[in-house]
Amino acid sequence: MRRLGVMVLAVVLPVAGFAQDAVIRIEAKRGGDAAAQAAATWGAQFDDVVTFPLPRGWVAIGLGPLSPDEAEARLAALKASRQIPQDSFVAVPGGSVALTPFEGEGEDAVSESDAEETTDGAAQDDSEPETASPEEVTVQADVAPPGSYIRLQSLQSRTDAEAALRTWREKFPDAGLWSLPGGWFSVALGPLEPAAAQGWLGAFKASGDLPRDAFASDAAEMGTAIEPGETPDLPAAPDQPATMPPLDQVQRALRWAGRYDGAIDGKSGPVTREAIAREVAALRVSPDEGTAMQKLIERREDWRREMGLTTLRDEATGLSVNAPMDKLQFDRAERALSIYGPKDGSGAALILFSQPGGQQELLDLSGLVTALGWVPQPERTIERGHILLEGANENHRSLAEGWVRDGRAEGFVVIWPANEAEDQMRIAAELSDSFSRVAPAANDAAATAPATPTQTVD
Repeated sequence: MRRLGVMVLAVVLPVAGFAQDAVIRIEAKRGGDAAAQAAATWGAQFDDVVTFPLPRGWVAIGLGPLSPDEAEARLAALKASRQIPQDSFVAVPGGSVALTPFEGEGEDAVSESDAEETTDGAAQDDSEPETASPEEVTVQADVAPPGSYIRLQSLQSRTDAEAALRTWREKFPDAGLWSLPGGWFSVALGPLEPAAAQGWLGAFKASGDLPRDAFASDAAEMGTAIEPGETPDLPAAPDQPATMPPLDQVQRALRWAGRYDGAIDGKSGPVTREAIAREVAALRVSPDEGTAMQKLIERREDWRREMGLTTLRDEATGLSVNAPMDKLQFDRAERALSIYGPKDGSGAALILFSQPGGQQELLDLSGLVTALGWVPQPERTIERGHILLEGANENHRSLAEGWVRDGRAEGFVVIWPANEAEDQMRIAAELSDSFSRVAPAANDAAATAPATPTQTVD
């Protein structure tokens, strides 16, 4: 058995042809003296013990150099015979990292502070060493920048991890891929301030964007970066949570955003809570619900001003809606209908309808809407006292909604350019939300001449 010797760390001896060679990583120690002791112990068993520096004053102990194929075959044999730890793995430190063969009889020695200098002066700490990927066969990967990381998914196969990264980037384009100690890989989002990481971890779990077992890790636990990704723009929540705006306002804003199709009742039910959680995750302005909902309400108001929404009071039908009158102009009133066509080539149109009756009259009006082609090839949702028709062609998107209220069948049709789908959805929500009766319908009497509508700014 070899006599316990001292490892030479100060004089780094490059091994010829190492740039593409591999080693079997069997252990890592913090500091030169501890690494020397470990290397001496392994040197009593193997003739090709080598050491090489890791970040933050850690030193790796391994066997090599070997070709990657030789290393994999020898790793399997040594694990099978239980001569090395079962978490040992094959690594390629990279061409810029020099191996130091263990010298059992070496005369020179260095202190732990000297060993730290081999890692670019990085200060020692008590965290685990950054490790190279078990399947990495090119160069040393990057060390995780300081901060916290949201661990989206962990896998044991690099191939599976790279496939998972591509999938996660559809939802989180800034996600990166990291090689962890022990041969695992993690798709992660970061770095973030610790408070931001914890806040968004909870927000993304609540929205269903993350599995319940996702968690946050400090940079010291992230190993090395295979594809580091980008720092995500995810601000921390305010020190004090913001007051939630009135829930009826929140519901209207959520409906405008396409997140909510429930009643505007100002009540905190499961549908409202789910919609809030999904919108917080989608907006990504703050993980605090009160802050995020206030921002959403402000966005809706900005859009309403941009679209030029005004309150239209239509005398022919006696109905009132908030409508984009910069894009519409009155055309004509016919029986139960009041028709507004496109203004200045906007491609938009609005039809209001109202007549005495119940469910059958509502169905008759929906049939008329379809027959006139206002809603092409519609998908129908028909309930007692309510209809909803949606359809589109290459030029337009259309939606019709109607109700039976106070002995009348009434509603609206909105027609919008096909290439402005998001605005069409939002305009329909505004029409539905603001739809109300403000006067008797002048068109109830067939002999009554069509009345000119009036408009007032909201």
